[in-house]
Amino acid sequence: MFALKPLSHEGVAGALAKAEHYRHLNEPAEAESICRDILEIEPENQSALMCLVLSLSDQLAHDQHAFANASQILDRLQSPYERTYFGGILWERRAKARFNAGGHGVHHTVYEWMLKALHLFGEAEHLRPAGNDDALLRWNTCVRFLSRHRQLAPRSEEAAEPILSE
Repeated sequence: MFALKPLSHEGVAGALAKAEHYRHLNEPAEAESICRDILEIEPENQSALMCLVLSLSDQLAHDQHAFANASQILDRLQSPYERTYFGGILWERRAKARFNAGGHGVHHTVYEWMLKALHLFGEAEHLRPAGNDDALLRWNTCVRFLSRHRQLAPRSEEAAEPILSE
């Protein structure tokens, strides 16, 4: 098989710009590949890790492993704020991908996953740097999504019937 070719450290900034460009072009697999190339030579590059999480989250609708892979990357982010904020984005995008896919139980699952996103955005709000309202913007987006889709609801708690014996 063919061997991967390593990037130079001098090319990292340009590669990161290309990864972002590919994300904007809706080509997340290309962005993911570039991020992985960067991480081969700079394993703790925080910008590449964040871009990789976003690139994987862009693929949630058609890659069943994207969520698990992105979740593992979150642990490598050094900032508690970024771990929490990007975790919220991951759950929000997972919920929306599931909503768009439809199917049995979607209304309950999407609701529960949106609640996880809201919880993380609420935590991120308390961890955010001064002047950074990104978590608030994402929170509001989730609230508006839930408001537009009132059919989304928690699972109903079924009361257990007592067993009556003779």
